[in-house]
Amino acid sequence: MSTHSANNFLDIDGSVLEGGGQILRMALCFSALTRTPVRIRNIRQGRKKPGLAAQHLAGVELLRDICQGRVHKAALGSTEIEFYPGHIGHGRFVGHVQTAGSVALLLQAALPIAIFSSGPITLDLRGGTNADMAPQVDFLTEIFRPNMERFGASFDFDLVRRGYFPKGGGHCVVEVKPVQALRPINLTECGTINRFFGWSFVAGVLPVKIAHEMASGAKSILSKLSSSRVEVEVYKESMEMAPEGNCSGIILGCETTTGAVLGGSALGEARKKSSQSGEEAAQEIRSAIEAGACVDRHVQDMMIILMALADGRSRIRTEPLTMHTKTAIYVTELMTKAKFNVLEENGRSVLIECNGIGLRNVNLLNHAASY
Repeated sequence: MSTHSANNFLDIDGSVLEGGGQILRMALCFSALTRTPVRIRNIRQGRKKPGLAAQHLAGVELLRDICQGRVHKAALGSTEIEFYPGHIGHGRFVGHVQTAGSVALLLQAALPIAIFSSGPITLDLRGGTNADMAPQVDFLTEIFRPNMERFGASFDFDLVRRGYFPKGGGHCVVEVKPVQALRPINLTECGTINRFFGWSFVAGVLPVKIAHEMASGAKSILSKLSSSRVEVEVYKESMEMAPEGNCSGIILGCETTTGAVLGGSALGEARKKSSQSGEEAAQEIRSAIEAGACVDRHVQDMMIILMALADGRSRIRTEPLTMHTKTAIYVTELMTKAKFNVLEENGRSVLIECNGIGLRNVNLLNHAASY
C-alpha cells in the first residue's frame, strides 16, 4: 500500500510482492526521476535478515549523491528510510560495497537516473562482480545492454578487477551519456536463431577443465535448438584481474534474426557437476526460445522502468511474468502515470504493453541553457 503523508511524501510498503531490495531500488529511482520524496517502510521484510544490507546502503547513498538529495535513517539494518531527491547532477559518483554485494545491482539502480542527468556521469563501483542472487556484471553488459540500446540509451563499461564471494573487492567504471528522451520499443517477433555466444570462466585455484565442462554442458542443450554454431569462449582469469577468491561461471547469449538478444547464466557450485551449471544456463535460453519470447525472464523486469519512461507505446513478448517483474510493474504504476497491460498468449508467453510517460530530460535542457 502507499499513501501521501502530511509531509507530502509517498509512503511505500517494502514488504509487498517480492519484498526484497528491488522495491527499494525502484522506488528511489522513480523518486529521483519524478522529484517525489518517498518514505519506504518494511524494507526487505521478505528476507531472513530484513533491513538494509551493505549493498543496499551503498545503493541508497549512490542514488542520493547522483540526485543531490537527502536521506534520513539510512544505516545497516534500517527497515525504514526517507529520501528527498534534488536535481540530477553529473560528474563522478562512487558506490562502494564493503562486501561481495553486487555491483550489478548498484548499476541497475543508477542507470535510469544517469541517463536523465544534466551531463556525462562516471560511476565508480566496487563490490562483487559475479555473485549469487544477482546478475553477473557480464550479463548486464552482454545481454541487458543491447536490449537497453533499443530505447536509445547505452553505457560504456570498463572492468578493472573481478570480485567474488565472500570478499568482494571487484571494481568497474561505467560511463553514461544522458539522453533527451527514450524511444518506445516493439519487440514482439523473435524470428529464428542467428547465433549462440558465451563465456565460461574459472578464477583462483580452480582448474580450467571446469570451464570446459560448463561450456560442454551448455552446448549439449543449445545444439539441439538450432544448427547455428555455439561459440563459447573458455578461459581462466589472470591474477591481475582476479587477485582474490575462487569462482567459476558461465554467461550465454542467443541472437535472433530480428535482433532479439536472450541470455542465460549460472555460477559453478562445489556440490554440483560443472556440466550441470552449463546446462542450467542453457536451459534459461531454451525456455525463452520455446516460449517465442524476445526478452528473457531476467531482462524482463529491467525493461519495465525503461518502457515506463519511454515516449510512446512499447510492447514486448516475453515469458510469463516473474515475481520481480510483477513487483517492477507495481512500483512503476504506484509512482508514475505509466499503465501496463499484460496479455496472456498461449500459456507459454505474455505480451507486456505500456504507454510510457515520455519523460523529458529537463536537467540536460537546463544545463545546456546555462552555458
